[in-house]
Amino acid sequence: MRLTATLLSTAAAVLAMPALAQDQTSPVTTNAAVAGQSDTASAQSGDTGLLNAGDIVVTATRRAERLADVPISINAVSQAALQNSGATDIRQLAQLAPSLNVSSTGSEANASARVRGIGTVGDNPGLESSVTVFIDGVYRSRTGSGLNDLGEVDRVEVLRGPQGTLSGRNSSAGAINIYTKAPSFDFGGYAEGTYGNYDFYRVAGAITGPIVKDLLAFRIDGVASKREGFYRDVVNDTDYNDRNRWFVRGQLLLEPSPDFSVRLIGDYTWRNEKCCGAVYVDTREKTDPTPGTPGDYAINPAGNRIVSVMQQVAALRGYPAGSVFPAGNDPYSRRIAFTPGRAYSNVTKDYGGSGQIDWNLGSAALTSITAYREYKSDGANDIDANVLDIGYRPDDGNNYRQFHTFTQELRLNGEAFGDRLNWLIGGFFSNEDLQVVDNLKFGRDYGAFAACRIVATINPNAALRNPANPGCLSAAGSAILQGQVPGTTAAFGAATPIVLGSIRLLSTLNDLGTTRDVYNQNSKSFAVFTHNILRLTDKLSLTAGLRWTREQKDFDATFGNNNTVCPQVQSLLGATPQAGNLFNNAQLAALTRGIATLACTGNSSSRLNGQTINDKLRENQLTGTAVLSWKPTDRLMTYASYSRGYKAGGYNLDRSDLGDAYNPATIANIDGSRLRFDPETVNAYEVGLKYSSRQFTFNLAGFRSEFKNFQLNTFNGTNYVVENIGSCSDGLNGTDRDNSLATGACSGDVRYGVVSQGFEAEAGFYPAEHLAINMGYTFADTKYRRNLVGSDAGAALDPALFLLSGSQMSNAPRNVITTSVSWNPPIGSSGMSALFYVDQRTVSDYNTGSDLFVEKTQDGFTLLNARIGLRGNQDRWAVEVWAQNLLDTEYQQVAFNAPFQGAGSLQQVQSFGGVGNQLFASFLAEPRTYGLTLRTRF
Repeated sequence: MRLTATLLSTAAAVLAMPALAQDQTSPVTTNAAVAGQSDTASAQSGDTGLLNAGDIVVTATRRAERLADVPISINAVSQAALQNSGATDIRQLAQLAPSLNVSSTGSEANASARVRGIGTVGDNPGLESSVTVFIDGVYRSRTGSGLNDLGEVDRVEVLRGPQGTLSGRNSSAGAINIYTKAPSFDFGGYAEGTYGNYDFYRVAGAITGPIVKDLLAFRIDGVASKREGFYRDVVNDTDYNDRNRWFVRGQLLLEPSPDFSVRLIGDYTWRNEKCCGAVYVDTREKTDPTPGTPGDYAINPAGNRIVSVMQQVAALRGYPAGSVFPAGNDPYSRRIAFTPGRAYSNVTKDYGGSGQIDWNLGSAALTSITAYREYKSDGANDIDANVLDIGYRPDDGNNYRQFHTFTQELRLNGEAFGDRLNWLIGGFFSNEDLQVVDNLKFGRDYGAFAACRIVATINPNAALRNPANPGCLSAAGSAILQGQVPGTTAAFGAATPIVLGSIRLLSTLNDLGTTRDVYNQNSKSFAVFTHNILRLTDKLSLTAGLRWTREQKDFDATFGNNNTVCPQVQSLLGATPQAGNLFNNAQLAALTRGIATLACTGNSSSRLNGQTINDKLRENQLTGTAVLSWKPTDRLMTYASYSRGYKAGGYNLDRSDLGDAYNPATIANIDGSRLRFDPETVNAYEVGLKYSSRQFTFNLAGFRSEFKNFQLNTFNGTNYVVENIGSCSDGLNGTDRDNSLATGACSGDVRYGVVSQGFEAEAGFYPAEHLAINMGYTFADTKYRRNLVGSDAGAALDPALFLLSGSQMSNAPRNVITTSVSWNPPIGSSGMSALFYVDQRTVSDYNTGSDLFVEKTQDGFTLLNARIGLRGNQDRWAVEVWAQNLLDTEYQQVAFNAPFQGAGSLQQVQSFGGVGNQLFASFLAEPRTYGLTLRTRF
């Protein structure tokens, strides 16, 4: 019902503006007259948006082809369309591409792109992207680099489904190809300035022209922007999620003959921003007296004991009342409070250069793209997202991730047998050095908080806690637990002194933890590929492509840690406390496990200090595609395709759990294989049709993709868990949905564990010269199968993922509808014109967390962007008023378990009983923004 109401309101908004439609003054064309030459395209004067598919020329198959003639699912978006929508990076591109979703979480360096509901969570640099990004043919190793300001582009192509037989790197879900404006031999350029709310400034411009007439041309693009943040820190009197960045790109184009060209590109991006603030979205404590009976859970009327603990510790530190949860029950008030003195602003640098050679040899054309890039993003932050100093990464030079990447690509393509065969062969090599340096410490409030959390677990009565005392025990609490009150006995019998001693040790864990963890990974990828189109008849064509890839990764990690409390607690409790080990009491064993976890969570133990682990992996994969296309008329094409895709395996390079590495008996035996995950593969099937006429275009595609060993990255509140999701051929009798890692292993065959299937429909209406309406709808049923396992070997699924079986994947709405409408009427005979533009994106409900906890659910919503402007003759000048998120829609990007702050979701309590007091936080999306833009072209 919510989706229906949203769709109706959206339709009403669009129909209320019947005169608004998109400019259809002229088509987008490409300069590449010969297949294999530069992929440059240029929009003619007056181009204002997504144009008639029959007129758009793309190079998705590395050949210049009309979009309507390419037998694959693809969105092509022009620079003018991005400009009208207000998009300056790939995240905002989703407003115009219904099958695409882009989100960022703890840092904008950690963006995640999804196509048809499939993508890779970006918070772990060890995982490569399921949706690859290429800028001017150069592979960007992580999606976050695509969040840089792109400057002026020619077009963006979003390819859906596996890619790899045409160029570059493998991808299992899709690819985003960004083509920037190339130098011109005619002198020209543009300049624009924007001012908006939140004190937003943006200036951009470019200049291009000849250095040597008809031989050497140049182009320089630059962008700088600054803006206040969307969150207000009420304790530190500052804002978060600000913008402070600049970008420059320089190019040279050498064309000594029509058959030979060299394009050199160098670019540099710099950002220094406080990203990303988070607010609490659920702080309730849940109980259920009869687990397994739906709907009978209760919310604790006394409140959440974790909340009570945090407020007690805040009062001890002298923070004003309400500073722990300044947003109250309204997260969209965007009020936050982070720890005073902790750094939260980080510098990101992304720069590099490339050279592309295009050489027409007559019978064939050769393309060579050579590139080298460096990327570094600092990672200082206040990880707990509240005023208490529970955990932090300091700004000490020991928190960053960086990539040094060299790539070389060669492609040779031509025609044979009287143009019946269009062939392409190529090779690709990449060498990437990745380093992650991490320095995660427990804060100065952690000891008191962790000890109080354990005491509250034993008894929620706040009078028993005093965070100023060792072990957070008030005098009354200590007396009761030790049985010193008349008529009581010691809470844990003979084990009471050990329990109390460990809690008191826990309370001393302050400003300790990682001193410098270093993860190094060298990745080399070698590939040869071929992609061939055979015209069987004038109307029937067969496309066949193959790719062989050799992937190798060499990994090592060194740990530095001064958490001496961890081994003391472990020695007191036992190396691996569990039921039947230290105490023959399951409840007591659970408590001791909780103490040990809080003392030794993640990679935090002085036993790891100086330890080094290493490992290597080698993979060989054969992938490919086959497409049969039939064009019964010039306006209609149908096709059916099969593709096999691949994404390399790797290592968990973020905070992870090394298991019994804390056990002194096994510390010498730890190795890098603990952090390894397997490659992801997919078999994809698609059928579709494309119809194109001057006034109407229509594309329809049905798809099904089956992913085996899907790489899932999950933050469980203490560390990151990477699982390869598969399904067992044998029934597991519900053990993939229980609360035990000891059950659920597969003794049969492991098959694909994720299926994405559905259809996409896109239509364009062009009833008049200055009128265009474009609409898109994607239905993607992107689900986990049942009987899930967590590895290719059939290991049991992590218990935190018990909700996955048979469920829709996270960040994968089933329904997405997009509409763009524009009207660009001329004004008089002076050459002036007006612009009226609106676009909308409507999505149905979806979950934002990879564990699918209900607290992370996002209701369906609609985003609306609008722009009104006045333009001079041939766009010599323009004045535009714009708004993004015009309706000020409130929605979240990703919700997550607040680090260390409780345990247990509502569904865990309903299914397994106990108490759920986990606090949940969220990274919110941007509110409404609006402003004025002035532009000139020359």
